[in-house]
Amino acid sequence: MNYLNTQTTTTNRPGNQLTPEMKTYYDRALIRFASPKLVHAQFGQQKPIPAGSGKTIEFRRFSPLPKALTPLTEGVTPKGNTLNVTTVESTVEQYGDYVTMSDMLTLSSVDAVVSETQNVLGDQAGRTLDTVIREKINAGTNVQYGNGKADRNLLVGGDADNTKNDYLSVAAVKRAVATLKRNNAAPFKDGCYVAIIHPDVANDLTNDPDWMAVKQNVDPEDWYKGAIGKIHGVVFVESTEAKVFRAGTLRSPENVEKGDPETLTVASVADKTITVSEAIGERDAASLSGKSIQIAGFNYAIASANAGEEGEATITLSETPDTSVTPGAVIYPAGAGADGRDIYSTLFIGQNAYGVTSIAGGGLETILKQKGSAGTGDPLDQRSTVGWKATQTAEILSPEFMVRVETTCSY
Repeated sequence: MNYLNTQTTTTNRPGNQLTPEMKTYYDRALIRFASPKLVHAQFGQQKPIPAGSGKTIEFRRFSPLPKALTPLTEGVTPKGNTLNVTTVESTVEQYGDYVTMSDMLTLSSVDAVVSETQNVLGDQAGRTLDTVIREKINAGTNVQYGNGKADRNLLVGGDADNTKNDYLSVAAVKRAVATLKRNNAAPFKDGCYVAIIHPDVANDLTNDPDWMAVKQNVDPEDWYKGAIGKIHGVVFVESTEAKVFRAGTLRSPENVEKGDPETLTVASVADKTITVSEAIGERDAASLSGKSIQIAGFNYAIASANAGEEGEATITLSETPDTSVTPGAVIYPAGAGADGRDIYSTLFIGQNAYGVTSIAGGGLETILKQKGSAGTGDPLDQRSTVGWKATQTAEILSPEFMVRVETTCSY
């Protein structure tokens, strides 16, 4: 059947001209294409979108009961206990996109075009929704840095002496697991926790001699999407969408494209004011105010910046810099590791650490409009559209059941 040109349609939603059977078919296809990208959604407490409940969704957290250490008395019914249920509310948001297809494109083999388009849109939807979830759950405060360091800006990478680099190691894995166990976080199937890891970080971890010394006993049928192996009770799931904390920029995007350096250099220091060796234009000076920078491993907020030629432009900090800030020191944008190096998040997760809205049951749907649909401004029947719309949110429910380990990597 030529779905786009069928004359018998049921409008189950204004402008979405599909029979119920066709809509179910296309929604399932869209979910099938999107699901492989939803790595972060796999391990959250799934909650369906409630009908008629507005934009607020409730997740529930059940607190553990205290130990029952009082011996029972024969024939006497004990007092019993009550459940302590904490409600965590979250506001759902809608996301979506669509593509327009011309009548010439869809003139032949319309169904194949729609199916291929859904593949592309499903991939986009999956990556979009996964990012929404990722950003929410990476905001947790249960964090461990590299090899036990105190903060993100101290993490080192790329040193010729590999012992100084803060790459993910088996020792760091064991520390994260110990934290989850200490917090009584429940594991997933087979008694294992899950870690979402970036491929660049996975490369460093699997090169650790302690990783290679452990036999990876995993039944493939028990693996999750993207699983690469397990060690010390953690199954590692690889995803290019794992969170990366990147440094900001000290230049406007236009000047970066022109090839201007993204770092600056200290020429001299006078109290809170730093004169830089490079020229700073008016546009860059305006954008610098309020940003944070890193010099000699310390982060500073910029109070103001003045444009000028080489050796004349200045940056005034909100506080007097450390004595290690001397002429020749490189000024990096803050937000990442030492010297502006990218920082990678590896999330170690136990059950019920966070909640997510389900993409099934209306959470993700296909919107398909035929050529000449009413209100589309298509008087000559030249355009049809295929799109997707989703309602999504995520919320951390038990921060102690999840550990974010931040490291650099060798790339």
